[in-house]
Amino acid sequence: MEIFKEFTFEAAHRLPNVPPGHKCSRLHGHSYRVEIHVRGPVGERSGWIMDFADLKEAFSPLHAKLDHYYLNEVEGLENPTSENLARWIWRRLRPTLPLLHRVVVRETCTSGCRYEGEDE
Repeated sequence: MEIFKEFTFEAAHRLPNVPPGHKCSRLHGHSYRVEIHVRGPVGERSGWIMDFADLKEAFSPLHAKLDHYYLNEVEGLENPTSENLARWIWRRLRPTLPLLHRVVVRETCTSGCRYEGEDE
């Protein structure tokens, strides 16, 4: 079974490693949407994999570091692509969420990234 919780945050960034003249090299912002997915067995007594409140608590410190910040200044996000942001979130959540299965980051309504710890 798999559950997820979605979070939103507002942040600015620029991509320093794109070709000269690329629009993303300029400072801009996004209304990010992040999904945290966990997978595991449903507890016989509890009836759930884990409490959604526990997912919220696990993501809360990361939300505080991301929301209304310039992502390029966040340690480890000097090149804050969706891919790097998903990996950054994964690496910080995995120690406290052993059932973590997937992190989804959406920059816009139509663009995003899904990460499942493939290169860990």
